[in-house]
Amino acid sequence: MGTTQLESVPEPKYWHLKTVLTEALDSEFSVGEILPNERDLAARFGVARATLRQALEQLELEGRLQRRRGVGTTVAPPRVGVAVGTEQHAWPGAPGDAWQAVDCTVAAPPAAVADALETGRDEPVHIVRRTRTTHGQPVAAELLYIPASSVPDLSAIDAPSGPARARAVLRELQHLELEGQDRAVELGSARADDAKELDRLPGAPVLVVTTRFHAAGSTAAVSVATYRADTCRLTFGDSGGVEIHEDPQRRAS
Repeated sequence: MGTTQLESVPEPKYWHLKTVLTEALDSEFSVGEILPNERDLAARFGVARATLRQALEQLELEGRLQRRRGVGTTVAPPRVGVAVGTEQHAWPGAPGDAWQAVDCTVAAPPAAVADALETGRDEPVHIVRRTRTTHGQPVAAELLYIPASSVPDLSAIDAPSGPARARAVLRELQHLELEGQDRAVELGSARADDAKELDRLPGAPVLVVTTRFHAAGSTAAVSVATYRADTCRLTFGDSGGVEIHEDPQRRAS
């Protein structure tokens, strides 16, 4: 990669710079290496720092770079693939589930979730918080909203909160006959609580997967799972269940 200034190109300058930076990442940098500071990079390529930031943000969105607290911008490791199968008969917490229960509270859900559950907007529901890691790295956080009507026998459980309560709620959920589920995926930005859970900066790109679980002709639970967009890619198929695997095309050398 040379140090010549970018020439006039028909595409936006930051997009052309992103292409040049991508070539540099492949040829000059290794996974985990810290990039030079913005001033040095901008001078090297003869662009304004605002243009450079746009290119860096796009590379972060595509999973090539990571911004780390107290470290700076580093070259990202290969993305992990999260296979979202078409299996329609597995509740959260079923055997083989890769999520770890963290806590359970009782509170009113967001309005959109209450509407999906067809509960009153002020009606408290069980909110199970779970996390998911791979190779010791947090990759996703989930909030699972379960109305009291879906777990009517939970009153016999003594644990008021914490992982034990969360696991108890999930066990009770298994007693329902799951009729099916549907999912929606969208790109979003990490809120403060998501960012802390996923070790990201607020506003970092995330993939939000919303799942509605159906039983007895209605929505029995709603899951809102937030995945790190810089390290995860979602794949869809008939594998059933959820698996995490390395992308052989981006395996570290």
